[in-house]
Amino acid sequence: MKGIFSALLVPFDENGTIKEQGLREMIRQNIDKQKVDGLYVNGSSGENFMMTTEQKKDVFRIASEENNGQVKLIAQVGSINLHEAVDLGKYATELGYDSLSAVTPFYYPFSFEEIKYYYETIINETNNKMIIYAIPALTGVSMSLHQFDDLFQNEKVIGVKFTDGNFYLLERLRKKYSNKLIYSGFDEMLIYGAISGVDGAIGSTFNINGKRAKQILSLCQEGNVSKAYDIQHVTNDLIEEILDLGLYQTLKEILKMTGIDAGVCKEPFEAFNPDKLEKVRKLVSTFDL
Repeated sequence: MKGIFSALLVPFDENGTIKEQGLREMIRQNIDKQKVDGLYVNGSSGENFMMTTEQKKDVFRIASEENNGQVKLIAQVGSINLHEAVDLGKYATELGYDSLSAVTPFYYPFSFEEIKYYYETIINETNNKMIIYAIPALTGVSMSLHQFDDLFQNEKVIGVKFTDGNFYLLERLRKKYSNKLIYSGFDEMLIYGAISGVDGAIGSTFNINGKRAKQILSLCQEGNVSKAYDIQHVTNDLIEEILDLGLYQTLKEILKMTGIDAGVCKEPFEAFNPDKLEKVRKLVSTFDL
């Protein structure tokens, strides 16, 4: 369960319907071309929170079929609707996903006891492993070391996707929990997570930049931080350009230029501005696709 996991993108048509063949092509791109170690399915990058329950199940099924046991699969089942989270967790478990993951419940100011109950319910109902998804910038939920301690007492909680810039907390977690998996969640900060001893990383840009991410992680593990920084600098220059053009829209446009039916983003995301296509064409040549 260690290494680089792509946060899998999902292609949609203009009506918000999943383009199954395009999704299969994206999965093959990640496994065959980017050589990722695993896929994180139905996370933010897959526009999960704008999909119906049945669409989420379709993505889980298609990813499982196309992967066919080649790389590790993590199913993000988190939802503000606990019953949906449990339903999705059971479905992904039946499909053979290696672990579940769940974003902390959001929007309402849930207490830590309510958050703990949420995770324990999913675990107990599915009997599967769980990776906490901590992303306070989007959920508003910041957990302390003591609260992570509490969650980690459950042996089924095997780790955390740490999408947080609090590197002091990351260092404390790494030191105390050598037996838990810690994944870096910020692509542009991968090197700092790698230096801190993370087990891997999960990111959206790995769909097209997985090879560089693998290099950064490996070089840091080998102690060659200087060379890793060189690659992170290149990576961050590219990420800045992608963010300026629109993250998910641009990733899909890049994949389209390689022949993948990457579709469009779900509304209310805005459509990609065709006036920016020339900038995307220049970007394509900088990735090993």
